[in-house]
Parts: sequence; structure tokens; C-alpha cells
Amino acid sequence: MGDVLKEQINLASQTALINSSVDSNLALQPSFLTNNHVEGQKILSVLEDALLSCDSFCFSVAFITMGGITPMLQTFKELERRGVKGRILTTDYLTFSDPDALLKLSQLENIELKLYDTESGPGFHTKGYIFQDKDTYRIIIGSSNMTLNALTVNQEWNTNVVSMSEGALAKSVLNEFDVLWDSKHSHVFDSFVYESYKTKFDIVKKQRAIVSKEKIVSLEAYKLSPNKMQVSFIENLKRLQAEGKQRALLISATGTGKTYASAFGIRDVLLKSLSQQRVLFLVHREQIAKQAMQTFQKVFGSRISYGLLSGNEKQVDAQFLFSTMQMMAKDEIREQFAKNEFSCIILDEAHRTGANSYQKIMKYFQPDFWLGMTASPERMDDFDVFALFDHNIAYEIRLQQAMEEDMLCPFHYFGVTELEINGEVFDDETGMRNFRYLVCDQRVDYIIEQTSYYGHTGDRVKGLIFCSRRDEADELSRKFNERGFRTVSLGGEDSQYVREEMVDRLTNDERVDYLDYIFTVDIFNEGVDLPEINQVIMLRPTQSPIVFVQQLGRGLRKAEGKEYVVVLDFIGNYKNNFMIPIALSGDRTYNKDNVRRYVMEGTRVIPGSSTIHFDEISRKRIFAAIDTANFSDIRLIKDNYKNLKYKLGRIPALMDFDLYGEMDVLRIFDNSSLGSYYKFLKKYEPEYKVRLNDKEEKTIEFISKKLASGKRIHEIALLELLLDHSDHIMPRLSEELEDRYNVSLDSMSSRNLINVLTNEFPSGSGKSTYKECVFLQKDGDDYRISDQFSEMLRKRNFTQILRELLDFAEYRYQRDYSDHYQDTDFVLNQKYTYEDACRLLGWSHNEVPLNIGGYKFDKETKTFPVFINYDKADDIQDTVRYEDHFVTPDRLIAISKSNRTVSSEDVQNFIKAKERGIDVQLFVRKNKDDIISKEFYYLGRMAATGKTKEFVMPNTTSSAVEIEWTLDDPVRADLYEYITKG
Repeated sequence: MGDVLKEQINLASQTALINSSVDSNLALQPSFLTNNHVEGQKILSVLEDALLSCDSFCFSVAFITMGGITPMLQTFKELERRGVKGRILTTDYLTFSDPDALLKLSQLENIELKLYDTESGPGFHTKGYIFQDKDTYRIIIGSSNMTLNALTVNQEWNTNVVSMSEGALAKSVLNEFDVLWDSKHSHVFDSFVYESYKTKFDIVKKQRAIVSKEKIVSLEAYKLSPNKMQVSFIENLKRLQAEGKQRALLISATGTGKTYASAFGIRDVLLKSLSQQRVLFLVHREQIAKQAMQTFQKVFGSRISYGLLSGNEKQVDAQFLFSTMQMMAKDEIREQFAKNEFSCIILDEAHRTGANSYQKIMKYFQPDFWLGMTASPERMDDFDVFALFDHNIAYEIRLQQAMEEDMLCPFHYFGVTELEINGEVFDDETGMRNFRYLVCDQRVDYIIEQTSYYGHTGDRVKGLIFCSRRDEADELSRKFNERGFRTVSLGGEDSQYVREEMVDRLTNDERVDYLDYIFTVDIFNEGVDLPEINQVIMLRPTQSPIVFVQQLGRGLRKAEGKEYVVVLDFIGNYKNNFMIPIALSGDRTYNKDNVRRYVMEGTRVIPGSSTIHFDEISRKRIFAAIDTANFSDIRLIKDNYKNLKYKLGRIPALMDFDLYGEMDVLRIFDNSSLGSYYKFLKKYEPEYKVRLNDKEEKTIEFISKKLASGKRIHEIALLELLLDHSDHIMPRLSEELEDRYNVSLDSMSSRNLINVLTNEFPSGSGKSTYKECVFLQKDGDDYRISDQFSEMLRKRNFTQILRELLDFAEYRYQRDYSDHYQDTDFVLNQKYTYEDACRLLGWSHNEVPLNIGGYKFDKETKTFPVFINYDKADDIQDTVRYEDHFVTPDRLIAISKSNRTVSSEDVQNFIKAKERGIDVQLFVRKNKDDIISKEFYYLGRMAATGKTKEFVMPNTTSSAVEIEWTLDDPVRADLYEYITKG
């Protein structure tokens, strides 16, 4: 360890606790750790990052559960592969720690585990995590045990401290750990200790279960009441009924209680007199009808008669009839009922209603109200589900919101590498999905190894395995059974009786002939309620986010004793792999960088206790799929547009894309053949009849591509003034910016703004591309609207399109870009292109990236932006292969351009920036290969520390200078990890 770093550690540890303003290395300062997914902070992520960067580790925690270690299993496996040693000390205190979790840890070759006996020794309630990196120790001490909630969602307080090995803190903590580790009360966790502790644990667990059942609870505890989603649904249903609507659609994520919602809706809104009215509940499978009937019985009790109409049951006289669609679609069955027989008809899985069988039913019956329910109304065909329900959405809650509101069971998703066979992996290109490879013994053993390692919550596994094809499911089931498992394969051709019997064997703990797994292709994608499922295995490529979420949803229902569900996704080389993070995140912006960040940092930002992990190879495969994907592809745009149009029942406005969570409309602007929403509608929407001339169309394209993202309000406010034909433009603009947006207009910004709107700002081809886009012209000491723009504003259609575009841009500004960093027009951690940066810095003209070359000093504004591509391409020239890198979240090493020395003017401007009044600001992007967005994260101002080093660039004779920087604001934790991780 160098003297400099020792000095920094001492400075950080001695001063930061007294005065946080002291300039010391941020990574070495004591810090406070808690859980806050909105800020990208989870204690789990901090522990995992520390584990992956340490040489060894020691944990001393009172409690360890399966929920606590399961999210870390992929990390522990990687440490085992690297040979990173660890010692873990826990306790039998309160018989709380899970013996199976302890056994799992003890089976890792690199971990020593001991159990402290509190019956023979004093109490044990420590929570400490120690990570050694050479002779430096990172020590985390506080309130967090190794339990799921403690590491992800609880209000926990922990302190993160760095100390040298000879430091007083490290010596004290390590000495105390060794004392406890070597205590006569600490026993090696061998098979004897495991069996002894597990026996005790099982007895206590059984006693707790008995006591729980014998608890006397109040009658109020038994009263069934709606959850938050269901209450909102009921309120909206009342509003729709009051407005005279006769149809409505409930869009609700799997597991959030759609069926209960419909029952409460019937009870509280739709039926005035239960004694005189009948209800029909339509489903596509008998098993779902039975489950729905049980739900209604819980809500309405015995005062209602219930009947089942299916291939096996014909109880048609009941007041509440639960029928399969197949039976009701038969003419001889349906015509037994009067057309107005039912006051309300509920259609489960309403996205199926485009089928002829459903259409026959809906054309025949004439109820007072139709209620459709679905988790995914979007369809790949051209049927408009929304139109069928008159575009009345009673309520909509998707996966992310449901997780935020704690309505679903937490899941631990693991993207694991699909097995290579004979040097090949399952691949779109090679088509290596032939039957022989799908079911070979090597793959079967590999699947079993992974499912066993990642495990499950509860006493036994209850798993669903989704396969690509039925013959694969049959053969895999057979081979699993040969290896001692109890499994079956089910498909659409199996009878309802067989399905129900197999599901009961899977979920019923009372059966001696229980099943471990059901292999299936698609029959459990939707509808069937299987809350007991604790493991979901995906052995097929993801074809769409909708199907992915449907299959994930099979495990997301809460159940007694079920803490979480494990999801294993076996990932091969598939073009559609990018759909996995899109489905998990619910982010429909189709921004490549957002998708990449979610792969890297999903655990930090996903709501609740759920976690997301990809192993290194699967992560690379997904990144490769993201790199080759075209998120501005016209087919993708058309599909998203169609979904939104169906939902609204009209041509969507620009704002609708944001308000209803569809694709970011900026992807339309990015498309090289479009450039504006107007042009998309003109080309692909037959109902759209508006037409602009070439100059007007180009003007709309310019505003769409250059200004509509809302990154600066100046242009938007000025164009709004021009729309109102205001005079004294610049003085009025200054007042408008100050009064409405609390933004000042200085001389540099004013000149830049005028250049942008008179086509003087662009350089190169950009100048000729938008040569007609001149909005201002000189008027004495001021400016006025240009003649050509004034002419355009006489056209009503053009003005309407422009106003909509400006309203959208102002909305985006207020939402994303109004929280300015210090006295700049930038927002910390937001993304900007080279052109954005030049414009917002107030430069008189735009610089092409080639001229900037990593950084560029503008003498007029005295601004000096630094642009860093953190990941360098493999084929980059050595003379520009700058090894810029973060040392810590507030310290950066950046390399000058080639052929520079410390005395070079640009290097001197960096070093002496403060005394010369030069403003240095940092922009960083992870991947240079995203040719669509070309955006950098804005990370604020920075200052050179004065530490420099000249060197000769590898494989060249060119000199360069290494400059150390300190950032005014440290990089946010989740963004820092994303940028710096491989």
C-alpha cells in the first residue's frame, strides 16, 4: 500500500466523521447505508459489490435465512470459482436462522461456516461484514442481518468504514471477530451440527405453526376487504356507470387480484338487487372457472347460488354462473338463455375475445354491463381489444406498480448461461434447437445442477418449467424422473381432469404422491391460479415481453409461508434477448442505454425485495442482442403506435405516448426515414389527412429532432412567443424565462439561441439540411419573426402541429430537465449529445464530434467540456486509446489528447482552470457503439487536483498526460457501478 493512499485513508477516517466538507477520497470516507430503490440504493448491492472486489471476507451476523442468501448465490458461486475465501459466523439465537441456508453456504468450497451456541454462551446479536482487499479493510456494521427484507427494503442503518490493517478500527473489529470465531461456543457447521440444529429448528417451526393456528383473532380480521388496486377499480367503475357506460376493461398484472376485484365490483357497483339479477363469468378453462367461483363464494357467501357450466358440469340454474367459453359458444347451449338473461357478464383473459367463439357469445347476449379483465391487452394480431370495451379502462396496474405497492410475491431472477454442447450454444443463427440437444443427458444434468443450487423457499420445490415444444417437455420429464424427481409433462391436449389432478399433486402438501415439477409449453402462461409455485424455470427463448411477464407471473402470487419465488432463465444466443430486461423493467422507452443499465443494476432499482442477476456470459449475450437491435425500427414503432391507438380509440396525440406508458416518441424522431410524428402519421396512418408542404414538414422535423426532448426551455419559450406574434422578442423572452421558469438569459445564451433559430449554429451538412428553418430575422437592436416562419403560421394545420409539439417539449422539460445543476442548463445524471452540450454551454456554433476529440475549449464562453467514452472499442487506434477511468465516485483519471505534455496549452488550461476562470464539465458514456442516441451522462463540474504524469502511449511514440480530477458531486451509486463495471 502506497504512502499516499495510507494518508488518504487516515484523512478520510479522521476528518469525515467531524466535517463532511473536508476534501478526502469519497470511497474512503465513512458512509451511511440504507435501502432506497428510488435512489438506486440497496444494502444487498453494496455487499455484492464489496464481495466481488475483495480478496477475502468475514461475516458475523445473528440471523441468516434462505431469503437472505438466495439473491447472493450467483455472487457466491463466482467467488468460489475465483477461490476467494470467506468465514461466516452466525448463531442459533431464537432458532431463527434457516438450517438449509446454512447448509447451502457450508457446501461452498471457499466458505468456512460456524454456528455460535447461545445456550452455552452469552447472547449473540452482531451484524458486521468485513471485506479485505490487500491491506485495506472495508467494514460494514449496523442493523442488517442476512435476511431478505433487511438487505433490500427495511429501514436499516449501517455504517460503511474503510481502514488500514494497522488502523485501530480494523484491529478492534478483526480481533473481536477472531475471539468469537475461536470461542469454545462456536462450532464448525458440519453434518452433526446441521442435523442437531435442524431437528431443533423443525420442532420450533412446528410449535410456531400450532400456536399460530390457535391464536384467537378478532372477527374483523376475517372480514374480506379490497386491496388498494381493487378500491381504485371500484371507484372508477362507479364513475363509468354514472356516465352511462356499459363496457369497461380492467388491466391488472398477474397476482394483483383481478377476480376479487370483479367480485367487489359486482357487489358494490354493478348489481342493485342481488336477489333479482344473474351474473355470467366466462373463462377459457374449467379449472379457472372453479377458482373464480371459489373467489366469489368468499366475497358473497351462501346467500347466492353458484353453478358451473363446462364439459363435466351443467349447473345452469345458478344465480352466478361460471362457464367455459367452449360450452357457451355452442348454439344449443347458449340459446337456452334469454339474450338479456344476465345483468352483468365478466370476460376473463379478455385479450382472447377476438376469437370467433367469444364473438358469437358477445353478439348474442345483451347484458347491462360487460366487464373484461386481462393482464396484457396488447395483441400481435390486428384485433382491437380496447374497442370491444369502448376504450373504457376501469383501472390499469402493471408489474412495476404492483411490485411498488407490495401486491406481489418478491422474485429472485437469475439469468444463467445456456449449456454449450460440442462447443455450440442454442442460437438463432445456427438453429441449434434440435431435439437431440434439447434433451441430451448433459443438458438435463446441467439444468438439475442449476435448479438445485439456486433452490426455493419452503420445505419442498413446487416448480413450473416452460419448454419450447411438447416433445421436449415429455422427454425432459422422463429424464428428470430417472434421476429421482417426481415430474409430469402437460400440454393443451391433456384433459381438464388430468390438469387439475397434476396441479393438485404439485401444490398440495398433504399428498404422498406429490410432484416436484410440471413441464409445459404454454398452458400455464395465464389464468390458472397457482400461488404455491416457488420456482419458475424458463428453457425457451423470450419471444415477447408479454409472454415473459405471463410466465414470470405464475410465481408472483403470494401464499402463506412463501417468502419469494426463484426464477431461472437459461439464456442462449438469441436476437430477442434484449426483451428480457425490457420485460423485467417495464421500461418501454426502448433506449439502449436504459436497457443496458437495467441488466447491470436492476437489483438496485427494482421495487421491493425482488432481485435481478445475470451471470457474466448471459449478460454479454444480452448486450450483444441490444447492440444489434434497432429500437427505432419502423415495425417496432408501428406495433407500439397500434397498441396505443387501440387503447384510446383515436389517433394518439404526442402526449399520449408518455401519459399511457407506450414507446418513447423520441424513437420516432430518431428514425432516419421519419424525423417527426407528423411524417409517421402521413406515411402509416390512413385516417390522418393533414398535409404540409416541404418547408413546413422540414420545420416540424427540425423542432422534433433538435428541441422537442425539452433539454432547454429557451427555444421552446421563444417559439411560443412567435406563435403569439409578440414584438420586442428578446426582452419579452428574458421576462418570460425569469417569471415562468426561474431561468436567466445571459448574453452568451442569447447569442446562442439566436444562432440556433437562424441556422447559424449548425456546422457541416447540418447547415444545409435545415436551411429553411429560420425563425427570426434582425429588427434594429432586436429580432422579430422571420417572414417565412410568419407565412407558415398562417396555415392552421401547421400551427396546430407546432403547438402540440411545443406543449410536449415543455412537458418534457418540466419532467426531465428543469432541475438544473448549479448555474448551468444541465441536469445531473441526465443524458446529452455532443450537439446538446455545445448548445447548452452557449457556444456560438456546433462542433462536430471529430473536432471535439474528447474535449474542446471554447474561448468565448470559457467552457471546457470533457467527453469520455468509458468502454473503448477493441479496434480503436492506439493514439486515441485513452485509459480514462474512475478511481472512486468522486475521483477520475483522464488522459489528454496525444502529442501533449504538461506544458501544452490545453493541459495548462485544465490544471489552471480555476485561476483562469475556465469552467470544466464532465460528460461520460458507457458504450460508444450506440449509433442512435450518442448520448453522454452529465456528471457536473470537476477540478484538476494538480497531480499529472507524462507518458508515452502504448505501441506509439506519442506522448500524453495523465490528469487526476476531483468531481464537485460524486457519481450516484447505481450509475457509477454501471459505468465502471465490465
